[in-house]
Formats: sequence, structure tokens, C-alpha cells
Amino acid sequence: MAPRNSYRYRVVDVFTSKPLEGNPLAVFPDATALSTDLMQKIARELNLSETVFLLPSTRSECAAKLRIFTPGREMDFAGHPTVGSAYILLDEGKVPKGTQQFLVEENVGPIPISVEPGPSGKIWLTTPPIKEESEVETQAAASLLGLQNGQLLDCTPQIMNAGNPTLFIPLRGRETVDRISFDTAAWGQFKSSYPAPLCVFVFAPVPEGAYSRMFAPDHGVPEDPATGSSTGPLAAYMMKHHLISSKADTTFYSEQGTRMGRRSILHVHIHGEGGVKGIAVGGYVTPLIEGTMTL
Repeated sequence: MAPRNSYRYRVVDVFTSKPLEGNPLAVFPDATALSTDLMQKIARELNLSETVFLLPSTRSECAAKLRIFTPGREMDFAGHPTVGSAYILLDEGKVPKGTQQFLVEENVGPIPISVEPGPSGKIWLTTPPIKEESEVETQAAASLLGLQNGQLLDCTPQIMNAGNPTLFIPLRGRETVDRISFDTAAWGQFKSSYPAPLCVFVFAPVPEGAYSRMFAPDHGVPEDPATGSSTGPLAAYMMKHHLISSKADTTFYSEQGTRMGRRSILHVHIHGEGGVKGIAVGGYVTPLIEGTMTL
């Protein structure tokens, strides 16, 4: 029998300070011996929303390169893997403890990280540039969710993209968000006109900011407990439609995953009027598991 190799990994819950809430993430701190094919197979085996493999960066200014995989594909950028990996880099000493700002490399390029002081401060990422893409008819958006047109807000649903294209659909109230029945048949019809991988982010404005859910069948993720890559574009969409203030230093949070029993809190900080100096998304990280995979 051929010798087997062991690979250490960790699991953390991201965007929560409570174990077994938030969005679980597996991180392999040293993935230099793993091929792309094996990374994808491991992500499929663990079957979390994402699994991250840390590698030496190809950029001298970045602390590490992150390769991020869902069970179905590699991602160019993803939020909770960025925040969770930043925690691991600090906790394992790959970034010196006490560092408050550093960069990580992802397929979209360098991503700035900010760390609040203290042993359990929030970790923030700066959202990559956000592009506005196609608008979507209200009827088509409502059909995807098993809802009637009148249950949507009077804001045109639209695809926004910060490295992870996402369709934003605003609804009238928390109860409507929880009532969604995602229609896979309608999704198949919708996708005939948009063949690229796409997420569907559904939310209702609330006093704290937004109450949200996200569906990603194209990535092998039926529903995601916390989607940091879509939360920066959420802020841009909400500012565009005057659902939140666009003033500099506006803060709010998106509550996501509650319907799944994985309540996540994603904090947002708008830097500069309308976010011209960047939109930061951050939250807490809770360590949970240390394990070894033998292959």
C-alpha cells in the first residue's frame, strides 16, 4: 500500500462570537503539497460553503495567497473565507499578533484586512470595486422566490458584482424573507439568459440595516449562512435606492442565516460619501475544530 499523507486543517465559525452559529469555514494552513484537483475534492468532501487553502503569496506585499473552493468550484473572491483566513493567519503567527493592517492575495487581487485591537476584535475586509450589471424584471425575480410581485419593494432587482456576481432582490419585511421558497425550475429558466455563476441575495430593510438570505445553487450551496462578498454590494445597492444613508462613516449590519439556525452578523462601514473611500465588511471569528485529514 502506498504511504498516506496527513494535512492539518482548522474549522472556525465566521461572523459570530458564538460557537455553532455564523458560517463554518475550513482552512488548511499549509496547502503547498495539494493540487488544484485535490483541493476541489477536499472541499466537496467537507461540504461547507467554502474551504480555504493557504499558500505563499505571489505578491511580496501580501501575507498569503488564499485559494477558495465551494463544493462545486473555485471562487475568485469570497468574504467569510477572507475574514476567517485572516484570523487563522494571525492565530498561527503567519501574521504577527497585534498587526492591525495587512493584505491577502485572492484571484481578484490584493484584499486589505483591518483588525480591531484586543484578543477578540472584529476583523474587516475592504470590498473590491463594485460593478453594476443587469437589472431584472420584478416578475422574474418574484418567480425565483415563490412570491408575488407585491411582496417585493419598489426597487428594481439588479445584479451587482465585486468578484462574486449576485442578484439583489429587496422584499417587504422579515416575514417575507423567511417565507421564500426558492424555485429551482424557475432558476433553470432564468439562467438560460445569464450563464455565468450567480448568487441570489434576498433582503428586507430593518432598523439595524438588513435581514438577509442568500442562495447559490450554481456554486453547490443551496443556502449560505453568511456572504461577505455580497454584503459590500448590498450596501451599494441599498445606498442607490436610499434604503440606508450614503453619508461617510455610516455603519449598519446584515443579519443572515437565522432561518437556517446559523445566525450571522455582518457589520458594514461605509468610508467616504457613498463609499468612495471603500466599503468594509467585518465581524467576529470563533475557533471550533482542529483536525487532520489523511489521504
